[in-house]
Amino acid sequence: MTPAISVTGLTRRYRDHTALADVTLAISSETITGLLGRNGAGKTTLLRILAGQEFPSSGSVRVLGASPAENEEVLRRLVFVREDQVYPEIKVSQALRAASWFYPNWNCALAASLLDDFGVRANKAVKRLSRGQRSALGITIGLAARAEVTLFDEPYAGLDAVARQVFYDRLLADFTEFPRTVVLSTHLIDEAAALFEGVIVIDRGRVVLDAAADALRGVATRVSGPCLAVDALAEGRPVWERRRLGSQASVVMAGPLSPGDRERARSSGLDLTSLSLQQVVVQAAAGVLAAAPEASFATERSSA
Repeated sequence: MTPAISVTGLTRRYRDHTALADVTLAISSETITGLLGRNGAGKTTLLRILAGQEFPSSGSVRVLGASPAENEEVLRRLVFVREDQVYPEIKVSQALRAASWFYPNWNCALAASLLDDFGVRANKAVKRLSRGQRSALGITIGLAARAEVTLFDEPYAGLDAVARQVFYDRLLADFTEFPRTVVLSTHLIDEAAALFEGVIVIDRGRVVLDAAADALRGVATRVSGPCLAVDALAEGRPVWERRRLGSQASVVMAGPLSPGDRERARSSGLDLTSLSLQQVVVQAAAGVLAAAPEASFATERSSA
């Protein structure tokens, strides 16, 4: 199956730095993928190129089988919602009406329902919206467009936890009803983790992790307790991180633990904690996964 998004050898250079360096990835159709990494890692640059708002310096980019740059056929099937979305001096209802002209799958009922969920009045001027309400408007357009490729770049700036949960719930519900390819860039990794089928981590312009989300759940365990007991359990195993303070130590061990391992840990007074997705991303950004051959099973995912 042809992936919805295919990037090969993508590099984007600016005068004073390189934002993306030899990025290669593929994202399957009808999936939700988390695009993760630190500020300045290159995530927004990648999304802007996918949305046809920037040109690559070199490499190949295909969205729905074609280059998105200056390609109206592709761009009408794609929506890109940014944290710093700028609107002209219009009302909310006018912004939605304009979006409905551009996106062929636009759903008016969904747009109205989302505005109601977020408490945004349709007759209010966009420039008078709070930061969170502007984010809610962007989310509304992004979901109601029902575009085949939907790109969200930190879309919920200013939204409180309740409103963010509304976004997650409505995204998942509408994705189930109308499947499409969704890429969500976010720093709230553990909060959104349940949505992701795939995870791509970018650091300093390079892909450092590209894996199925299920492969990363339980991929590593933090073991804490007396130094001798920790060292005994970790002996001969791939270890991503070691810390020691006096007579206490902790290590991050890659790979699953057997029932026997867990019983041995319990009897030795050790604490076991599975790494969350956010913690795995931190390890990836630190270069630990790339440096550990034993973890290579978690650094690739199928594009089929």
